[in-house]
Amino acid sequence: MVEVKDPAQELTDEQIIEQTDIVVGEFIGKKGALIPVLQTLQDLFGYLPETALKRTGEQMNIPFSEVAGVVSFYKYFSIIPRGKYLIRVCLGTSCYVRGGKEVLQSLKENLGIDIDETTEDQLFSLKIGRCFGACGLAPVIMINDDIYRRVKPSKVGEILQSYKIMEAEND
Repeated sequence: MVEVKDPAQELTDEQIIEQTDIVVGEFIGKKGALIPVLQTLQDLFGYLPETALKRTGEQMNIPFSEVAGVVSFYKYFSIIPRGKYLIRVCLGTSCYVRGGKEVLQSLKENLGIDIDETTEDQLFSLKIGRCFGACGLAPVIMINDDIYRRVKPSKVGEILQSYKIMEAEND
């Protein structure tokens, strides 16, 4: 398997092509491989650089327009670099009714960004989700794979601070 890179790390086009070739090589000959290739590349780079999309199309004999079409169709994919921590706020019915919109507003204020934006330090990105399957524990947010249940707007700053402290300790 390919070693996952730090999403904030700047890579040259040559490095992106090299890594893309490795990923595509793992899926060559497998039916329906485009989406798993794109998922793997996004996990690797933190987003889908245009260089990687073009190279994927070349290597898989798929027109770039088709590759780009798949990327633009699925909300999961991003062509914009994301922060190290992807925050997703559930705004499904239960979460919305139980204060999800207020939690989202608190996140925006604490981070100084809007939906689909990334903080200047490339630490956090903010997205919206529609249902995380934890309706009885609403409102819910996810930060990468960590799930926070019954989130109160007043606790958002504390949650974010724990990630900032973790980053400071890792530096």
